[in-house]
Amino acid sequence: MDYGIGQFSKLVGLSIDTLRYYEKEHLILPQRDDNNRRVYTDHDVKWIAFIKRLKQTGMPIKDIQCYATLRYQGDATIAERLSLLYEQRQRLKADQVELQRHVDFLDAKITTYHQMQHQLLAKPATTPATQSDSN
Repeated sequence: MDYGIGQFSKLVGLSIDTLRYYEKEHLILPQRDDNNRRVYTDHDVKWIAFIKRLKQTGMPIKDIQCYATLRYQGDATIAERLSLLYEQRQRLKADQVELQRHVDFLDAKITTYHQMQHQLLAKPATTPATQSDSN
């Protein structure tokens, strides 16, 4: 199915300005009709969904642009595209490790407070502050 820019904008959840920016940056290359109006297809819907997912992974725009350029060059660039995806996957894995460290830190602090709370319920505290936040 073919879509004009307004229809396509609503369909993919991006503003018309964003679509024009993506075109300017060669992230998407819509066809043109006889009146030089942009024409988007279902194939473009899938491509925009992929671009949006790459952005959600935190892939830098320059890498997305590189990926798009390689994609438009055809199957001879599959190895290079695969490399870009592996690099982004590595960045995400590193972020995942760091996020797990933060979760572990918070879990330890939560455990400390649960223990303190349990002790306070068993025996009322007489001091207003403790050093529990210094760890």
